[in-house]
Amino acid sequence: MKLPSILTTPAPSAALLIGPGLVSAVAFARHGGVPVVTSNASSMPEVAGEAALYVNPHDPADIAQKVVQAVEDLPLREGLIQKGFARAREFTWRRTAEATLAVYEEVLNL
Repeated sequence: MKLPSILTTPAPSAALLIGPGLVSAVAFARHGGVPVVTSNASSMPEVAGEAALYVNPHDPADIAQKVVQAVEDLPLREGLIQKGFARAREFTWRRTAEATLAVYEEVLNL
């Protein structure tokens, strides 16, 4: 299934995506080619892997520092973008279906 371009292409002026914990926001940024700054809470580290800068969602200074870092540190920024593209390729409908099937097979074999 191909995602609509509105979900895969950021606004032309997007410099980065700050995701407070929205998985869809991280997916959007990965497909759109912008670095991700997201929360270190919930499932975000599992979803983003090494392709994001993580912040304490309760620490405005940490959030501000990571946003500035993602915008101004060009080698870091480019690295996050490339890691984001690689991470996005790991999330496919086929992989989802295979993992779901494996769970069903495990449960039914008990």
